Amino acid sequence: MAARTKTTKDRPSYRCTECGWQTAKWLGRCPECQAWGTIEEYGAPAVRTTAPGRVTTSALPIGQVDGRQATARSTGVPELDRVLGGGLVPGAVVLVAGEPGVGKSTLLLDVAAKSASDEHRTLYVTGEESASQVRLRADRIHAIDDHLYLAAETDLSAVLGHLDAVKPSLLIMDSVQTVASPEIDGAPGGMAQVREVAGALIRASKERGMSTLLVGHVTKDGAIAGPRLLEHLVDVVLHFEGDRHARLRLVRGVKNRYGTTDEVGCFELHDEGITGLADPSGLFLTRRDEPVPGTCLTVTLEGRRPLVAEVQALTVDSQIPSPRRTTSGLETSRVSMMLAVLEQRGRISALGKRDIYSATVGGVKLSEPAADLAVALALASAASDTPLPKNLVAIGEVGLAGEVRRVTGVQRRLTEAHRLGFTHALVPGDPGKVPPGMKVLEVADIGDALRVLPRSRRREAPREAEDRR
Repeated sequence: MAARTKTTKDRPSYRCTECGWQTAKWLGRCPECQAWGTIEEYGAPAVRTTAPGRVTTSALPIGQVDGRQATARSTGVPELDRVLGGGLVPGAVVLVAGEPGVGKSTLLLDVAAKSASDEHRTLYVTGEESASQVRLRADRIHAIDDHLYLAAETDLSAVLGHLDAVKPSLLIMDSVQTVASPEIDGAPGGMAQVREVAGALIRASKERGMSTLLVGHVTKDGAIAGPRLLEHLVDVVLHFEGDRHARLRLVRGVKNRYGTTDEVGCFELHDEGITGLADPSGLFLTRRDEPVPGTCLTVTLEGRRPLVAEVQALTVDSQIPSPRRTTSGLETSRVSMMLAVLEQRGRISALGKRDIYSATVGGVKLSEPAADLAVALALASAASDTPLPKNLVAIGEVGLAGEVRRVTGVQRRLTEAHRLGFTHALVPGDPGKVPPGMKVLEVADIGDALRVLPRSRRREAPREAEDRR
């Protein structure tokens, strides 16, 4: 009994600072007095200090540290190098996350084959497929190389054994949630297993100077599955985005210790694999000989890359008391705001009782406010059944008062539009340096922007016929 009492005293206890209620574990709210954040620990054993140990390498002035060891090596995929900041740094650990079927395994298998060489071996470890399944995909996308090694393992100790046997310069683990350590309790994919597997691979990567690409699963909300500690441990976090019904795929940097997070890589997924798009604006445009009512072009910024995108709108007479409002690739709230601004500030009253459909071309998603002016003009053009002038782009944020506000990167947007052959632009005031040969019209409010619409003859014709009668 004495030994049991002594052990109980050594255990930490928790007590409410408001009412003194005691418990054996921490709680966020006191059950006795219902106070939040008042449970504090007391009676814990004394903290032991760690004695100084032997240092592995002496501390040097930062100017004497050799930075050549952190020189990036190209992956063989220029679009991925753009997002990584030049390539893969030896010893870097990159976490690539994305929804199922978006193309993560296809892209990384292509990277594995293109980065393999005589001096740099690549080890591709799959825990979700068999080796024969991966071989079939490699044949389809032409990712066969003599220096690319393939293994199907779900045991952490076996993966570390492959590292000793192959001695690769690049390790691709697909995926980190499928590997488990026999020394840790729990099923693969659990928090303890993911933390242990990721920690072991990170240590091996740092000790060997080996670059590592880890594939991570995502939850139904789009967040990376597993403990948040996983994102803190790795050096780079990349999100692989894209609609499975569209060809466009975007690789976006969320965290990067070796470069900026403003870059975005664009890829096209097709039957033969996945290829980088150095000029992806062609996917977001519809080439026509004559302009069509309800269409307007804008220039959006994906990171620091300008992309020309097309906004389309269609209005039809509604057959139900509550007209439909359908959007695709646009934020529903932003489209609703533009409809209200057009009706109140632009004096367009025909929109309230009509079904309105708005979308983008090519699966691109426009969420930045710089596309407001293009959305408003596309809706106004569809309502009046009048096309906008040819080779026109609209850039600007529209406020609730009808004013057109400035946005960032106007010069970069205009330069991209001019490169693709557009000659006219609607922009907010003070756009800066304008590309030579491009006509820029500065607009202060939505009324100035609507003046670019020619007067519609199609809707005036019935009224003239009625007046003659």
